[in-house]
Amino acid sequence: MHYNCGMPSLSDKLKSLGVKIGIADLPKTAPIQEYEIDKVVDGIYRPTPAGDTFVAGQTFGAEYRHGQSAIRPEAPFDALAAWVREPRFLELPLESYIFLDTETSGLAGGTGTYAFLVGVGRFQDGEFHLEQFFMRDPAEEAALLEGLAAFLAPAKALVTFNGKAFDAPILRTRYLMHSIPAPFVDFAHLDLLPLARRLWRDRLPSRALKYLEENLLAAPRTSEEVPGYEIPYLYFDYLRSRDARPLKGVFYHNAMDVVAMAALLTHVTSILADPFSEMVEHGLDVVALAKLHEDMGQWDTAARLFERGLEMELPEADFWLAIQRLSHLQKRRGNLESAVELWERAAGQGHVYAYVELAKYFEHHQRDYKEAEKWTKSALELVSTLDIPSYMYNHWREELNHRLERLAEKSHKQPGTG
Repeated sequence: MHYNCGMPSLSDKLKSLGVKIGIADLPKTAPIQEYEIDKVVDGIYRPTPAGDTFVAGQTFGAEYRHGQSAIRPEAPFDALAAWVREPRFLELPLESYIFLDTETSGLAGGTGTYAFLVGVGRFQDGEFHLEQFFMRDPAEEAALLEGLAAFLAPAKALVTFNGKAFDAPILRTRYLMHSIPAPFVDFAHLDLLPLARRLWRDRLPSRALKYLEENLLAAPRTSEEVPGYEIPYLYFDYLRSRDARPLKGVFYHNAMDVVAMAALLTHVTSILADPFSEMVEHGLDVVALAKLHEDMGQWDTAARLFERGLEMELPEADFWLAIQRLSHLQKRRGNLESAVELWERAAGQGHVYAYVELAKYFEHHQRDYKEAEKWTKSALELVSTLDIPSYMYNHWREELNHRLERLAEKSHKQPGTG
């Protein structure tokens, strides 16, 4: 049984206050305005065996400079080829090189990660031609890969930045999943990141491409730049909304990465071809070049570079590390006079290795066992005063005591003693 006591309901109260009930009178939601990529970025739809793919293109003339650096390398690639241990870099014309960078759906790699934007550049007729292949939808991936393969077909070498660990494996996986032959598997591959780490890890706090671009090439990016970590999220937003406007900055980021690689290669080949040039103005960079040439077996050049670097401004720790490295290099070169001068200089500042090297020198080269014993005992006294880990202290003590025993035995056997 239902009793109506005359009390207004909640619905009646809301109506009396002018509140609408239900959805009939709600305003209609405006439909989402689509901004497809061809309305945001200049490009064309290029036919491929797997369908059309969107391609944006730019051309940079021979006079173009990226900050302080020309975009086209002119210096020989001899030193670069020696460091990479890739003789093909001595033979291939510049037009055979492809500069490649990908923007992906994530940073983890694996089969779940795909490259939705691939920027590639190459030199033709003195100009740098950049093309960016874009995947409007995952269903277009095969078309993107086919279009990219056609662009790469004339090339023989690949230039990337962290591409050996990231870009190339991802693309190989995507080609494999579509049963399309990967077009770059036999290319000579130059990854600029390991070289950048070798050259600038002691001076620059970051070796990210954008940081090198700003601090080596003096080429800051414009307000269009999008941080790399945002790019996967922007693409997923686009897939949901079909609003490509935020992707304009992604295309700019990708294009500048490709152009920056070409300019960085120009810079690197220039300083490797002439490490004594005025382009190398920081002492730590000179020392880094010295280490690089030493590792390549170019000892004469390395020694000159170490000496030049020591004449420039260096942090104290790096100065003494350079002294140590040069001393060992001079020893290997047979320049013992220079090595001894460096060891004596380092010993004067309390560097244990220098005491040990002087002990070795007097023992093996001068046959002066008393002098060798003096340097060994001095090293033992020095080690006992140093604030070093116990394992290091035990190592030095064991080695030096063993050396003293051997020297005592040699001294006893030496003619005129005993």
